[in-house]
Amino acid sequence: MSSRRVFTSLAIPWLALPGLAIFLAAIPATAQSSGGDYLFLVGSGFLCDSGDSSACPGLVRSDQRDSYEMSGAGSLSTQGKTVTGAGTFTHKSAAGNALETGVWIASELVSFDSYGLAPGALIEQGLAPGPQRFGPKRLPMLPGAVPAGGRAVFRIRLLPLSGASKTALLQVNCALANVPSEHRVEGIRLTLEGGGPEFDEELSGRTLFLLTRSGAGAAVKAAAPEVDPNLAPAEVQE
Repeated sequence: MSSRRVFTSLAIPWLALPGLAIFLAAIPATAQSSGGDYLFLVGSGFLCDSGDSSACPGLVRSDQRDSYEMSGAGSLSTQGKTVTGAGTFTHKSAAGNALETGVWIASELVSFDSYGLAPGALIEQGLAPGPQRFGPKRLPMLPGAVPAGGRAVFRIRLLPLSGASKTALLQVNCALANVPSEHRVEGIRLTLEGGGPEFDEELSGRTLFLLTRSGAGAAVKAAAPEVDPNLAPAEVQE
């Protein structure tokens, strides 16, 4: 299948589904059946509804000043060490001109480090779950889903509208809960495999992990202001 056909089949549905609600609802139920399962958002979905123009998309820059804008969503399992995810990207020059645009598809979960649960994070950011008509912006939430911090590294394929595909490592960092000092900047990083510049200057963009394992709802009710790190799921080792 050509890159153009892949882009047409994947990118158009993403752009046509506000908030990615249908995408999130379509994630297989098996992805929520075992401990350590997460949904993730990268500069997309309800993260873009906060009124903060820097929330979407994720933006990262290299030393050469060219940049990647990326949005997407998916799910990962720390127990199965698997990931399902996709999104769109635009590679821009230092002058801001689009060099290429296309879609990315996650192919491997390289690692995941959990920072723990952050039950009140969405309300603090002006977003809240549920159908309430007034107050903070409401968002569709799966039963028991809990905001969590963490850092995931995915191996992805970049499929431009024209030209050859590339493989890369995409780092997604959500700076919530017990964040290590070296990872306090929220956002994304991108390393192209096979050479080329490293995109490691996080400029903007919000990210979020949502823990969907059984019993997450009970963990929220029991959580103190300082979340016990023992509640965090085990890390995926590289």
